[in-house]
Amino acid sequence: MARKPEISFEFFPPKTDAGRDKLLAQTAPALAALAPGFFSVTYGAGGSTRDRTFDTVTALADLGLTVAPHLSFGGDDGATIGDLLERYKARGIDRIVALRGDIPSGNGAGATIVYANELVTFIRERTGDHFHIEVAAYPEIHPQALSYESDIRYLRGKFDAGADSGITQYFYSPEAYFYFLDRCAAAGIEAPIVPGIMPITNYQNLARFSRNCGAEIPRWICQRIEGFGDDQESIRQFGIEVVTQLCGTLIDSGAPGLHFYTMNQVEPTRQICENLGLKGC
Repeated sequence: MARKPEISFEFFPPKTDAGRDKLLAQTAPALAALAPGFFSVTYGAGGSTRDRTFDTVTALADLGLTVAPHLSFGGDDGATIGDLLERYKARGIDRIVALRGDIPSGNGAGATIVYANELVTFIRERTGDHFHIEVAAYPEIHPQALSYESDIRYLRGKFDAGADSGITQYFYSPEAYFYFLDRCAAAGIEAPIVPGIMPITNYQNLARFSRNCGAEIPRWICQRIEGFGDDQESIRQFGIEVVTQLCGTLIDSGAPGLHFYTMNQVEPTRQICENLGLKGC
């Protein structure tokens, strides 16, 4: 590859002290050696991980890492979100991943959805240009979208509200991503949109999650993995090979970077990055 793109990694806030200790002492330092631009930390439905997200973000920042917390309104009011933004500012955090988020189970009928463009507007009104704001994009289109074009118009609304860049849902067909970029450009979207990358680890979990979120696993990949049966090592090696090739194609074709959904694991993300020559880039 002629150039080395910016890479970034996503974590979720650990539920246990042991998980937190492992993340801070082992996982984060190992992936930090790959010189990512930032680490993002997810935010549970309706703010269900609010405190754990904040604690994880600040602990990673204390290690000297650049961190971007995910944020959504969920069931929270403006005062709660505004206070959280101020707390992040006070800790030197200057990057946010702004999302619509999910309504927690049990609150669906009476809950008010605050869309990502509204959250971006809220952040800009409260904090000006302090935060670099990332938003979500869906090359294979959000499962609740009315149409392909309406989803792109909605994405345009996020950028019109003040977002700086986008990170996509994961996918395994580079054609879907580049066609999506073409349609975004036609809609007047000029901001960089970084592909999200999901390494293949637990295939059954991945298949179930993909059905729920609208991400397509190509049939040939499914057939190949199912052909390995219970041979987990062959599945692992095949997953690394497939995702390495996907990332290479994306970078060679002009993708601005790669954002890895690590599932709080070092491998296979590290192996994929090393295969691509991205170690310490």
